[in-house]
Amino acid sequence: MKNAFRIDAQKLRLLLYAFKCVAGLCVGYALYRLFPQHQFYWSIISILLVLAPDSGDSNKLAFERMGANLLGSTIGLLIYLVHKPNLLSLCVGVVATIFVGTRLKLENAIRSALVSLIVVMINEQQNNSGKAALERIGCVIAGCVIAMLITLAFNLLSPKGAAAAPIAGE
Repeated sequence: MKNAFRIDAQKLRLLLYAFKCVAGLCVGYALYRLFPQHQFYWSIISILLVLAPDSGDSNKLAFERMGANLLGSTIGLLIYLVHKPNLLSLCVGVVATIFVGTRLKLENAIRSALVSLIVVMINEQQNNSGKAALERIGCVIAGCVIAMLITLAFNLLSPKGAAAAPIAGE
């Protein structure tokens, strides 16, 4: 009967990761609802991009993804300020993000950087305002900070054995 409630390490990690994502989603959604005039839906996306399943290097992964999000959104804003988005400027942004991200040793998080780049550049085409891009970067940063705080809190609270088994698809 004692083993009926036993959860193996992989299932525990998956459960903790799900809780982390739900916690982040709740915080991001609360900001989105409390401040509807701002673009906090980008915070929700950043939170979910930055959060990583618990493992020995979850802090490192979260920091890399946070840096990558900031890198991609900053490059997106800079390119937007130089030239309105079109296929060529998007291509330049993708290549610049890959090269700068690699130079900064963010290879494991380049996809997050590319998502942030495209989010900033494509939406600016619709809004046509640099102010909106700055607000979006602020919301991305807010999401990154929230994700880091959640990662740190869960690392303090989660059992140490949960970090041993990798989650399938990681």
